[in-house]
Amino acid sequence: MDQNSLISVIILGVIEGLTEFLPVSSTGHLILAAELLGFKGPAETTFKIVVQLGAILAVLVVYAQRFIGVGLGALQARPADIAFVRNLALAVLPAMVIGVFAYDAIKLMLENPTIVAVMLIVGGVAILIIERIAPPPVIHGIEELSWKNALLIGLFQCVAMIPGVSRSGATIMGSLMLGVERKTAAEFTFFLAAPTMVAATAYDLLKSWNQLNFEDFAGIAIGFAVAFLTALLVVKSLIAVVGRYGFAPFAWYRIALGSAALAFLYLM
Repeated sequence: MDQNSLISVIILGVIEGLTEFLPVSSTGHLILAAELLGFKGPAETTFKIVVQLGAILAVLVVYAQRFIGVGLGALQARPADIAFVRNLALAVLPAMVIGVFAYDAIKLMLENPTIVAVMLIVGGVAILIIERIAPPPVIHGIEELSWKNALLIGLFQCVAMIPGVSRSGATIMGSLMLGVERKTAAEFTFFLAAPTMVAATAYDLLKSWNQLNFEDFAGIAIGFAVAFLTALLVVKSLIAVVGRYGFAPFAWYRIALGSAALAFLYLM
């Protein structure tokens, strides 16, 4: 791996770690940044998928006690913990099914910065609207979700298969529309990310294994590690920012970035 490629991989890893937990589309940022950096090659789309798991593993570390507690509680047949596990499993299901059938289309979209720019704008407008029209919260815990709501949140997450939408943004906004309290919606989104991205990473590596060489794997591993360390350092601060300022600032940021990206792509 040459020096320019190494620098690009590190920059992309940092971007992923900073943006994964905000409703601004980490995948969209990776695609636009890769375009600017000239980061191309057979491993490009696999990198964009796998590196997200690095950031999400930081959540497993930060919330390790919660995960362990839920797991032990489910084994002991505690109703609240069983409901938590059930809701998590149901919410993951749509992405696993749709992801298999839409895999090729998703990979193609990961190579298209125009789609990202447009969806950044559309998603920003959607966030501003939903912030205004969302009903008052009536669900204040993940275990309180009905199985239907858990499945619906999983379907909302699938919208984020379109790059630029934002997985966290789609699931949080969908949860708010279902009457889920803001903090609970954010936490469920973070917990949901882990099994979803483990499955997505495993499936992509299985499909792409024969196309990758040692240098590709090295780049993916470095980006993965950088994303993990960056997210580990900032995840709690980023969650606090969302809790304090809401989502409107991120919506305006999306609109501005998407507009700038379109201007760059078609006017420069």
